[in-house]
Amino acid sequence: MSSIFLIGLLIVATITDVTRHKIYNWTTYPGMLLAMIVHVCERGWPALQDSVAGLLVCGSIMLLCFVLFNVGGGDVKLLAMMGAFLGVQRGIEALLWTFVLGSLVGMAILIWQAGALNILIGTARHLKLVVRSRSWIPLTEKERQPLERWLFLAPSGLAAACLVQGRPLIDSWIN
Repeated sequence: MSSIFLIGLLIVATITDVTRHKIYNWTTYPGMLLAMIVHVCERGWPALQDSVAGLLVCGSIMLLCFVLFNVGGGDVKLLAMMGAFLGVQRGIEALLWTFVLGSLVGMAILIWQAGALNILIGTARHLKLVVRSRSWIPLTEKERQPLERWLFLAPSGLAAACLVQGRPLIDSWIN
């Protein structure tokens, strides 16, 4: 039952993230509470501990990303909610998959919009300057502009949750 709630909330977050560039509190906060209630109802009080721990661990990792890497606040709450539904171990696994999938989509969008050849030429040009000066040279504003794109973590989180939730089912089919 918790999987259905999680996937439903992630679908809502994906729609709002893609259409409005926002993940709303009305999706994440009730989702966190719902995760804890469902865990207690399904598996009793010990499951609540894993749910709270998943929320705190995934939320803390994302809070660190918020402070250090300019990740959005909605993304922090979304991944904390996923941790509440999935628990610590599967929550961290989903968090890592979210970043891997988000990075792949971000690179694909960058390559699509800027062109692979232009990226390779620009990278080679910059590395040549770095080698000549024997120190790191920061990118210019013009060089940084293509890198400043929206990264939609909600769709990646949805895919990651499906991967993490579906793995035991796939493993049972294989064995």
